Amino acid sequence: MENILVISGHTDLEDSVANKAILEELEKNLQNKEIRYLDKLYKDYKIDRAKEQEELVKADVIILVFPLFWFSMPSLMHKYFEEVFTHGFSHGSTGDKLKGKKLIASVTTGADEEILKKNNNESKLDDFLIPLKTTCAFTGMQYMGYVFTGGVSYQTRINEENVKAIKEKAKLHAKRLIDMI
Repeated sequence: MENILVISGHTDLEDSVANKAILEELEKNLQNKEIRYLDKLYKDYKIDRAKEQEELVKADVIILVFPLFWFSMPSLMHKYFEEVFTHGFSHGSTGDKLKGKKLIASVTTGADEEILKKNNNESKLDDFLIPLKTTCAFTGMQYMGYVFTGGVSYQTRINEENVKAIKEKAKLHAKRLIDMI
């Protein structure tokens, strides 16, 4: 069985319903996994490069779990890439430590999926994930695609029924992620 590294990039997971529920489902239903909660580990944004590189080296499959913030990954996850994907580790003449590893993106948005559609009805999400696809190509990783769930905004958490609906969407999202592996 493959070793799976799940990296949670939400900047405040305690204030999340969807991403928190997705991670809870992965925790319960995935075997051979390590989950790294960046918001808990690095509140000060001071990433432990050596530890994170060690975890990446052990992984066969890397799942990035994050909400889309302003059409990109959250700042903490971006900082993770800046600090951990260094020359000589992920790229460069000796930077082959990620080569062949599979990468899956788990993405949520507060906006409904329909808002993220182009005129030809294709998802704009593909455009927002170009940096991840390019990172995979640059480092020799295999981009395996993404699982997306929209319409899970914190603004809709106005009653228990809505929260329950978000959690159900998150459970289905996690199942789709697990099925992808």
